[in-house]
Amino acid sequence: MIRSMTGFATGRGAGEGQDWTWELRGVNARGLDLRLRVPDWIEGLEPALRARLSAAMARGSVTLALRIAPAPGRAAAPALDAARLDAALAALAEVEARARETGVDLAPANAAQVLALRGVMAEPAPESAGPGLRQTLLADFEAVLDAFLAMRAAEGRELETVLRREIDEIARLTEAAAGAAEARREDAARGLKDALARVAEAVDVDEGRVAQELALLAVKADITEELDRLRAHVAAARALLDEDAPAGRRLDFLTQEFNREANTVCSKSGHPDLTRIGLELKAVIDRMREQVQNVE
Repeated sequence: MIRSMTGFATGRGAGEGQDWTWELRGVNARGLDLRLRVPDWIEGLEPALRARLSAAMARGSVTLALRIAPAPGRAAAPALDAARLDAALAALAEVEARARETGVDLAPANAAQVLALRGVMAEPAPESAGPGLRQTLLADFEAVLDAFLAMRAAEGRELETVLRREIDEIARLTEAAAGAAEARREDAARGLKDALARVAEAVDVDEGRVAQELALLAVKADITEELDRLRAHVAAARALLDEDAPAGRRLDFLTQEFNREANTVCSKSGHPDLTRIGLELKAVIDRMREQVQNVE
């Protein structure tokens, strides 16, 4: 079963006096790149999530974000930071003293303005969460991960349909190339016979040497091996699509091999029909390569 590397899922949950929101998204990548943004005050949560994600997928750039906050009525009120307040008041006194020395009149600061200074009122630091919250979050995450993997699987089924169609087209063009190569052989033989007859009218021809040269040309232009390898690659690609395992890297390698053989067919062509088929083959392989980039 082919799976895509693209996916998205969200989820909400509550428990242990906290409310939270999950967001999980994935895009293409050469390997598995996990980026987690989770609170560091929940001990052991990030490594557990990382291990779960690593076990669930093999490739993709995956970003997981967890936003968590105390449930309504459970949030602690900001507290006065006495040390920062003393520092702020001392700074205000120094500013007012300097202003008086230079003859500048300043309006006195009120209590509300002092409290609004950064750091004077401090948000309470979250307490280290116990194992109960971590286990609750990990259990809740499973539904988000299942939705994410289901989306990757659904897109993978669409990709598989496209890839099978492209592989079938490569197989069809391979057989068309074989037929064009056979027609080319007959056309080439007639052309060489006509050319040889014209040359023989003007000069003496060593028929043995001519036969050797013709044999060399035939060997250089033969595409039997390329066609055999294309057929083997088609069979290998179909087998990969039938496997229930990540196949993206191997399919990507096969598209490179497909392209190599198609290039050789074009370079050996020497015949308009075979060249046309070779170019069509390259176009199909390129379309297949673009689709393979999203396969896990």
